Amino acid sequence: MNEFTPIVQGSAASFAIPAGVFAQTVTAVEHFTDRLFKFRITRPASFRFRSGEFVMIGLPNAEKPVYRAYSIASPSWDEEIEFYSIKVPGGPLTGHLQKIKAGDTVLMRKKPTGTLVNDALLPGKRLYMFSTGTGIAPFASLIRDPDTYDKFDEVILTHTCREVNELKYGQQLVAECLEDPLVGEFATGRLRHYTSVTREAYPFTGRITDLMASGKLFEDLGVAPISPETDRGMICGSMAMLNDTKATLEGFGLVEGANNKPATFVVERAFVD
Repeated sequence: MNEFTPIVQGSAASFAIPAGVFAQTVTAVEHFTDRLFKFRITRPASFRFRSGEFVMIGLPNAEKPVYRAYSIASPSWDEEIEFYSIKVPGGPLTGHLQKIKAGDTVLMRKKPTGTLVNDALLPGKRLYMFSTGTGIAPFASLIRDPDTYDKFDEVILTHTCREVNELKYGQQLVAECLEDPLVGEFATGRLRHYTSVTREAYPFTGRITDLMASGKLFEDLGVAPISPETDRGMICGSMAMLNDTKATLEGFGLVEGANNKPATFVVERAFVD
């Protein structure tokens, strides 16, 4: 039988915290749009993860809390844990999560996992990180990890959103990464950020798969088309985006890998609502 420890979430009634989870304190919250926000929580001293992994999180607002998979957006060396989230109207978790504030409690299961890790890829010259929406979260972890730059000469982070204002988190992230005293020296001149939107006027418009198919992505970046000899890929986004981008990379000759069988690209399939 599980042991429980009571805890209070804000002014709500006290609910028991199941064994096997951490109860951590929210340290900061920032809302970017009416659909997107990030938050940071304290990090348990015993919690270890690889940059790019995800973990199940929930809130202590019910006897049986709802948990969803969230990529950890902070790097493995960070003293806190960061998450980047959508706000789904009526979502069983995000409907409540979007209302958190500093001092509130978030539940986090103790075992991280995921395929968007450097270990799941064979060494290569260039690493593409393909993301849409909040799919940028695991890459927020990876581009701030020096190990990424030990394994690849160049890192290209692509981020496609519906509207221009949804690019803000990624733009802020990359700017801070380049100025970071630990990672900045590795990322400068090697980290490239390619943004595009699908529903507004912008210098770069269209789905990332269309931009690859037309060759515009490579023309804009000034690089040769993707080759299995030199290039590696990571994909995180909606299910439709995952399937389309996976097919595109396979068309270039890349092969999907996993933790137990590294190859030339990997896909993450964890979602939240």
